[in-house]
Amino acid sequence: MKLNEYCEAKPSKIHGWGVFATKDIPKETDIIQYKGKVVSTKEGTKRSNAQDKQGAVYVFTLNNKQDVDGADSGNGAQFINYSCSPNSESINYDEEEIWIRAMKKIKKGEELSYDYGFDDENSCMCGSKNCRGKLSTNH
Repeated sequence: MKLNEYCEAKPSKIHGWGVFATKDIPKETDIIQYKGKVVSTKEGTKRSNAQDKQGAVYVFTLNNKQDVDGADSGNGAQFINYSCSPNSESINYDEEEIWIRAMKKIKKGEELSYDYGFDDENSCMCGSKNCRGKLSTNH
C-alpha cells in the first residue's frame, strides 16, 4: 500500500506490517506525518491500554493535552516499527503535528524504524545487531 512519494506499507519481518522506503531518502527528510484521530490525553491513555492488550499501541503524544491515535483514521505511519538501531525519529512540530524524519540516508527498500521512547519491558523484535532485547530505553 503506497503511503506517499517516500514510502509504502507492507508485511514486515520485525512485526506485522512495516513501512518501507520506495526510493532513497536523504538524511533529515520529513518522510511522513503521523496522522490519526486527535483525542484528549485521558482518552489516549484508555486507547493505549486497550491497544496494548491487543499487542500493538498506535497512540502518540501530541502535546500535554492531546494524543493522536493512528489506529483511528491513521495514514499508515502507525505501522512504522520500533528498532534499537533506528534510521528515523519522530519530530513534534509546535505540538500540532508529528512527523517521522530520516536520521540518516535511508536506502530504497529499507524498512523505516524509530525508537518509541517507551519505558517498557516488552520484548524487542527488531533484530538489529545492537538490539537491547526490550523496548525500554532505560537499560
